[in-house]
Amino acid sequence: MKDINVLVNNGVDVQKSLELFVEIDVYDKTLGDFLLGINEKVENIKAQMEEGDMPEYAILVHSLKSDSKYLGFTKLAELSYQHEMESKANNITFIYSHYNELLAEINKMIKIVQEYLGEAVAEEVLMEKPLEIKEKAILVVDDSDIIRNYIYNIFNNSYEVITVHDGQKAIDIIEKDNNNKIVAMLLDLNMPNVTGFEVLEYFKENSLFVKIPVSIITGDDSKDTIQKAFNYPIADVISKPFNERDIKRVVEKTIEFK
Repeated sequence: MKDINVLVNNGVDVQKSLELFVEIDVYDKTLGDFLLGINEKVENIKAQMEEGDMPEYAILVHSLKSDSKYLGFTKLAELSYQHEMESKANNITFIYSHYNELLAEINKMIKIVQEYLGEAVAEEVLMEKPLEIKEKAILVVDDSDIIRNYIYNIFNNSYEVITVHDGQKAIDIIEKDNNNKIVAMLLDLNMPNVTGFEVLEYFKENSLFVKIPVSIITGDDSKDTIQKAFNYPIADVISKPFNERDIKRVVEKTIEFK
C-alpha cells in the first residue's frame, strides 16, 4: 500500500489535487503519466533554452506550470510561472541563470513520485492498451498534459479522444475532419500561441458551431471571461478543477447541443 505521506511531507498538495481527480487511484495513474512524459518535456525545454527560442520556451514552461498545479507540485508550478513570465519578456539572462533551479525542482518531484508509486505501479502504467477504431470522436484542446490525459481516460472506452495542446493544431484537425467524426470539442481558453478565443472566432467566421458543438474548460472563471465566452454559441462552461461526473455531464450536453 502506497504511503500518501511521502507526497504530503515533501510539500505536494494532494488535497488540492483530489479536487480534480477525486479518486486516489486516478491521481496515482496521473502521477505515473507524469513520470512517463517528463523526460521528453525537459529535453524540449532545454533545447528551446539553448536555442534562445523564448516564445517556444514560454509555451513549454506554461504547460509544465499547468501540470504541476494540477498534481499539487506547488513550488514547481511557481518556478515554472516565473520562467514563463521572464521568457515572455525575453529575459534570456534570467532563464539561463535560473534554469538549474527549475531542473532541480523537477528532479526532486520525479524522485518523490517514484518513491511514492514504487516499481509495480510504474510497470502497470507502461502497459499498452489495444487500439480500437471508434466511429465518433471528441476533440480536447488544452495545453495541460494532465487535463488532456484525465479526459482521455474518462472517455476513451466510448469515443476516439483526440487531444491537442494548441489552438492552431485544433484548427488543423477540424479542417481535415471530412467525415464529420468529431461530435464535440472541449476547449481551454488560456493557451499560448493560438488561444481558445481565437479558435472560437475561427468557428464563428466559418460557421462551425452547428457542425461541432463546443464547451469551454477553463481555469479562469472570472465574470468577464465567462460572459465573453457566452458571446459565442457554446454549449456550456466548466471551471477547473472538475470531477468525472461533471465533465461527463458537460460532454453529454455538448454532443446533444444544436
